[in-house]
Amino acid sequence: MNTLNRRTLLKAGTLAALSVPYLARPAFAQTTVTVASLLGEDKPETKVWRFFAERAEERLPGRFRFNVVTNGALGGEKQVADSIRLGSVQASLSTVSALSAWVPELQLLDLPFLFRDPAHLRRVVTGPVGDDLKAQLAGERFIVGGFIDYGARHLLTKTPVTRPEELEGVTIRVINSPLHTGLWSAFGAVPVGIPITETYNALATGVADAMDLTKSAYAGFKLYEVVPCLTETGHIRASGVIYFSESFWNGLDAETQGLLMEISAEAALYFNALIVEDETAAMETARENGGEVFQPADMDAWRAGARGVWTEFAPVVGGMERIEMVEDA
Repeated sequence: MNTLNRRTLLKAGTLAALSVPYLARPAFAQTTVTVASLLGEDKPETKVWRFFAERAEERLPGRFRFNVVTNGALGGEKQVADSIRLGSVQASLSTVSALSAWVPELQLLDLPFLFRDPAHLRRVVTGPVGDDLKAQLAGERFIVGGFIDYGARHLLTKTPVTRPEELEGVTIRVINSPLHTGLWSAFGAVPVGIPITETYNALATGVADAMDLTKSAYAGFKLYEVVPCLTETGHIRASGVIYFSESFWNGLDAETQGLLMEISAEAALYFNALIVEDETAAMETARENGGEVFQPADMDAWRAGARGVWTEFAPVVGGMERIEMVEDA
């Protein structure tokens, strides 16, 4: 073969390789993605990662192996977040409450009685406010694939509590954040920060006598066994994120990053739908095991007691004008 023909063939081969679709190109070495899930296989927190792994395999065959570690074996949210920053865990879900230790402005999404319903929250997190919070999280080495909705948080107690004044002096487990501590202090309760994975034992032994949580997680952690009374205060819309470690993310090419972002967006919607379904099943389970549901006697009093949190945290979350903008979204 003469030199000219060889060059022609090499050139043609190069052009052909460039024209091959992404998925048909030579495979990358498989990457193991360690994922931390707080709950078991039957809960949305784990199901969403099975969904994610299936979609990733469809679009990036053989590229990733998802090692989903369930039932809080890798620690509570704060421990997992530390591991995400270090890169020893590559992906997880988190409430924004837990991540507010690094990005205080996330507490905007935790303000009590701010969001009317799931659609209201979604409008905010998929708009400029959400984009700004994603950028701030990226600055702390958390790469957000999408925002998720865990459902509303409700009050859980050992005996019925329907009025704010009935919380006076009650020890309540809280997420260890200034906003959650401030909220329950406003009602005269005594907040104590306890990781979610340690909450059942704390309630069982009297370290705490109350807490707040979503309906899905209430059943997921079998908390109806130790705090059988759920009062439907719906005081906080518990938003969260699907997120990845920066070190893992930066090791990916731009095209793979883009595909994982697309999958994250699909997974967020899938998770939100699972939560709605799971809440119904969760409350059936709770009732079958002695749980009872109560209605707040005076919602105006609950809102009034919590309103001071807006004033207190306005300087932290971008000012009262920003809070009111979100309220009207």
